[in-house]
Amino acid sequence: MEFDTPATSSRRAAAFEQHRGRLWGVAYRMLGSRADADDMVQEAYLRWHGASTGDVRTPEAWLVTTTTRLCIDRLRELRAEREAYVGPWLPEPLVDDTPAADAATELASDLSIAFLALLERLAPEERAAFLLHDVFDSDYDEIAAALGKTEAACRQIVSRARRRVRERRPRIRVSAAARERLVDAFMTAIETRDRGALVAIFANEATLTSDGGGKAKAARKIVRGGARVARFLLGVLRLAREDLELRKIAVNGETGIALRIGGRLTSVMSLATDGKRILGVYSVLNPDKLRGVRSRLGTELRLSHATDVVRLSSESNGMKQGEDT
Repeated sequence: MEFDTPATSSRRAAAFEQHRGRLWGVAYRMLGSRADADDMVQEAYLRWHGASTGDVRTPEAWLVTTTTRLCIDRLRELRAEREAYVGPWLPEPLVDDTPAADAATELASDLSIAFLALLERLAPEERAAFLLHDVFDSDYDEIAAALGKTEAACRQIVSRARRRVRERRPRIRVSAAARERLVDAFMTAIETRDRGALVAIFANEATLTSDGGGKAKAARKIVRGGARVARFLLGVLRLAREDLELRKIAVNGETGIALRIGGRLTSVMSLATDGKRILGVYSVLNPDKLRGVRSRLGTELRLSHATDVVRLSSESNGMKQGEDT
């Protein structure tokens, strides 16, 4: 067993910190949980300090391989838990979060709630191979080392995973301005309880995915069809007897919405769009997944612009007479 000198230990720590952002980006995308990602990175840190220098080709390759294997094992452990999960499962949102400088680049691409939810369709090794190659630009020899497979096998895994992802998520570049416009239109339609306006900004095949985890009221199946999604959302709001407030916030690097009822954060919403219509609404209501959001945003969800706030009062903004749900 090797024992590090203080100087060696310091160099190892510095090398790890250089790659921490990348490791956390891999772990979060693999697991969809901040706590699990933190745990995987911490375990990789401990193993890094205990690794033999003869086993380390390059620090980055060793660390990515170790973190990936830890995440694959963790995903396998979580399989039964997620199969028994009540209703749709969505990742824990990263809200109004400012990552460390070395992590900013890793968190900027393919981080949306919609994308991470789609990755749930992949087996653990498929998910790892696809993320490493298509998101983190790893070479096939690195992926082969991480998965313990041949490069040829990894090419097949990535190709198969890419087909499964792309058939459900065509590559469409959406500008920030277009996304912002649709978020604003969505909030205005909700504010005015205007079903027609809401239907107009939804694609015909739009979906609503709600994650309550059995701990919050939520649709236990995906709601499909723009008109049905609009009807469902306005129906839910009709039941809100206390003041409801919508605020624009950053959700996984994109403009999203925080919803509060009676001053309490109830949901974090993310919208999938092609730039012209809303394709999907993803609503995280599970209080366990919102606990970290509350602590990061603060109980008041302070924002820099008052115009980012929409309030609906049961007294001043009642549902239009005769409108059904």
